[in-house]
Amino acid sequence: MLVSAVADMLQTGPVPNPAPIAPPGLERPITTILGWGKWGVIVAGVAGLLICGAQMAIGRKNRSSFAADGASGIPWVLGGLSLAATASGIVGMFLR
Repeated sequence: MLVSAVADMLQTGPVPNPAPIAPPGLERPITTILGWGKWGVIVAGVAGLLICGAQMAIGRKNRSSFAADGASGIPWVLGGLSLAATASGIVGMFLR
């Protein structure tokens, strides 16, 4: 029974792949929420880089591990900002 149902589906042609459409009335609120998220990531990125710089400046004298922690945090902050900047492109690549 299941095999015949699958066979019928395969004979009907390709599976439809409609374009994404926002539900009526939700496009504007979702765009606002995504905008807030991007703003939050920018604020977090700036704060992260400032904190890394402060750690490096404070740890310069007699606290080399503190400075190293600040320097090792920079790639993580930049990685997070890069991911946020390319998020829509990455998601779009998987949904084509």
